[in-house]
Amino acid sequence: MRRLLVLLKNIISLPSRFFNHIALFAILQDTKVDKKAAICSGVKFYRGEIGKYSYIGNNSFVIDTKIGNFTSVAPDCYIGGTSHPVEWVSTSPVFHKWENIMKKNFARHDFKIFQETTIGNDVWIGNKVLIRAGVTIADGAVIGMGSVVTKNVGPYEVWAGNPARMIRKRFAEDTIELLLESKWWTWEDEKIEKKSNQFNSTEEFIRSL
Repeated sequence: MRRLLVLLKNIISLPSRFFNHIALFAILQDTKVDKKAAICSGVKFYRGEIGKYSYIGNNSFVIDTKIGNFTSVAPDCYIGGTSHPVEWVSTSPVFHKWENIMKKNFARHDFKIFQETTIGNDVWIGNKVLIRAGVTIADGAVIGMGSVVTKNVGPYEVWAGNPARMIRKRFAEDTIELLLESKWWTWEDEKIEKKSNQFNSTEEFIRSL
């Protein structure tokens, strides 16, 4: 029944999608999408929010996730998801309180299956990246294509691999500190427009702050 309601809500919203950046063949549920953000075709985005000038690429699955401003999520990414009780006798969902695909619960033990994932501002996530639920990826980070992220990622860190590990930092620590202090991703469009000629030179941008 719930799936039918989600489908109906998405069908009803189709006419409005001609006037925004949400693809006709994207499925949204309980999401907050900034009017300047984009959701591409085939995306499934459940219980989350995404900020201005951020986008989610084709055929990505994103659940229980907050995404900041100016963040780029490439196609075929999987972000978030539910947890299983690895410390119990069984990891099967038929032993906790939540509904499951088998529609059978032997018990209704309390268990938190949903964890919120946080992706900051100006983050770049490459193709086919998997991100475990509950992870935080800080502002300015880069995640290489095909990576499996199971740990928190710090600001302006570049991570890659399976499991992903930090490769390097994008800038020196003092530069990172100044960029974080600027919070340029919160500026009004008019201010960003004025500074945009300096966005291809970090040194010039910082000097102008």
